[in-house]
Amino acid sequence: MGRLGSPRPGGLAIRGLITAVRFLTIVRVPGRALDGPDALGRAAGWFPLVGLALGGLLWLVHRLFSVVFSPLLAALLVLVTWKLLTGGIHLDGLADSLDGLTGKDPAERLAIMRDSRIGVFGALGLIVLLLTSFLALAELPGALREKALLLAPVVGRYCPLPLARAFAPAIPGQGSGAAFMKAVTPATVGIGALVVIAAAGVILWPWGLLAAAGGIGLAWGLGRFLSRRLGGLTGDGLGAAVEAGELGALLAFAAVSSLRWV
Repeated sequence: MGRLGSPRPGGLAIRGLITAVRFLTIVRVPGRALDGPDALGRAAGWFPLVGLALGGLLWLVHRLFSVVFSPLLAALLVLVTWKLLTGGIHLDGLADSLDGLTGKDPAERLAIMRDSRIGVFGALGLIVLLLTSFLALAELPGALREKALLLAPVVGRYCPLPLARAFAPAIPGQGSGAAFMKAVTPATVGIGALVVIAAAGVILWPWGLLAAAGGIGLAWGLGRFLSRRLGGLTGDGLGAAVEAGELGALLAFAAVSSLRWV
């Protein structure tokens, strides 16, 4: 029995889930979230499962839109719903990361990223990402599109976990990104990987595994590139990895469909 007043493990797990849902989506679930600057890192084990729940909601939304709209318009509306449900938080991280690339050295790049205004690189990056995501979805036949909608959010929300373990924070000991990276454990990364593998295998065997690998690979490449340019990763860089992971998974699904492997 724990000490009087100490939180029970089950209670901490539920608080971790609440923390993850509130951060990754606009859904304000009731209950108490985790406390402290490392709260998000301690809740990171829930990220892939929250992604699966988001994918399930997108699957349902697509079913509804497909009844009343053309496939092309349904794909667009699902993508809009997708980004609205996440509050655009990872789009913001991507835009800030791309804007930072205009600096001449890591210090200047980090200073640019702290500026809340969006620059040309950030705007262009968002346009390219959204257009590519839309076209990838629009090219998929209905049944395969729904599988992609289920899996891509899982893959995207897993991507920050291995990056947090593989790269150093750009500003050690400062910022939410550094706290997140410090709190993510190898066990969290491993459990998240099992969730991704299980989801990919069930949703579309064996091509779901290829889609997951494509998403993680693209996110890893982006993380490595940003780490070299910034001297480490920031919270914005980890958010950008979510978008890269989702896009990589969608592109892999589009390739599988184009090559008529399914």
